[in-house]
Amino acid sequence: MTQPDTPIVVSRGLLKAYGSVVALDRLDLEVPPGAIGLLGPNGAGKSTLIKLLLGLIKPTEGVASVLGLDIASEGVQIRQRTGYMPESDCLPGDVTAADFVGHMAQMSGLPARAARLRAAEVLYHCGVDEERYRLIKEFSTGMKQRVKLAQAIVHDPALVFLDEPTNGMDPAGREEMLELINRIHREVGITVLLSSHILEDVERVCDYVLLLDQGRLVQHGTVSSLLAGGGDILVEIDGDRAAFAEALAARGAVVTTQDGVLAVRHTEDQVFDLVRDTAADLDVALRGLRVRSQSLEDVYVQQVAAASGGNDGVERAG
Repeated sequence: MTQPDTPIVVSRGLLKAYGSVVALDRLDLEVPPGAIGLLGPNGAGKSTLIKLLLGLIKPTEGVASVLGLDIASEGVQIRQRTGYMPESDCLPGDVTAADFVGHMAQMSGLPARAARLRAAEVLYHCGVDEERYRLIKEFSTGMKQRVKLAQAIVHDPALVFLDEPTNGMDPAGREEMLELINRIHREVGITVLLSSHILEDVERVCDYVLLLDQGRLVQHGTVSSLLAGGGDILVEIDGDRAAFAEALAARGAVVTTQDGVLAVRHTEDQVFDLVRDTAADLDVALRGLRVRSQSLEDVYVQQVAAASGGNDGVERAG
C-alpha cells in the first residue's frame, strides 16, 4: 500500500527517442499522490510519458517506477494496479457498454457475476445508466468518453491515467466529465493523472502540475506554489496613461495594457510603493488599484511559450 507521502511516480533521466526524434528528454520526477495535471501542447510528450509509465513501451535511457514498481520489468503489475483512459476512440462498436465494461472487469480478475455488478455500478456513477444496454456505436462522443472512464476505474485502481478526457466534448459534457474526475479523486480516493492541453481543465481538477514542452520538463509543483507571488496590479489613473506607464517602466516596472487598464507586474510588494511614488511625482490621481491573481495560463506562457518561440499551442476553454 502506497503511503500518503510516498511519490507515486519517480523517474531519473527518463528518455525516449525514436531514431533521431527525442519524444522525452531525460525527465527527473517525483510526483506525489493526488490529482496531477500533465500539461503541454500537442506533441509535448504527454502520451509518450503515459505509455512509458504503464510499461507499454520501453525507455531508451533512464529508469522510472510507478507505485514502487519498475516500468521496464514490472509493467504487468503496474497495469493491474492502474487504469488507463486513452485519448483515441478505441471502443468496440458492436457490444453494449454493460458487456464491454463487465468484460474489462473480468479481465482485471473479478468473477463474472461480480464483474457485471461492478460494471453496472461504475457505469451508473459515470452517468451511463439505462444507456448501458445500448450498443456503443450508437453513443455520442460524450457518452463514449464516459464509457472509457468507466472501464478505466472498474477494477478500483490506485492510480488512473486520463489522456485528454474531455476531447471532443461540448461545454456541458466537459463540465460533467471534470466533475466526475473530481469525485473519483476526492470521494473515492483514486490518484488521478490527467493529461491535457486545455489549461482550464488542469487548473479546475488538479493540485499538482507537470508542464512539458518539446519532451522536456519545464516546470512542476503544486498549483498553489506555481501561482504564488505572481499576477498583475491593475492601475487606473486620472491623467496621461502613456506618460505614467513610461515613468513606471523607467523605474524598472514591467508594464502592459489590458482592456484599457495599466497592468504592472506584481513581482514583489515594493511595486505598490513604486506605483504610489510615481503617481505622487507626476501629480497623478490614482482612481483604482487592485491585484489580478496569476493563473495557470500565466505560468504556462512564462515558462513554456518563451522556450518554444512564443507559440504555446495550449487551448483556453471557451
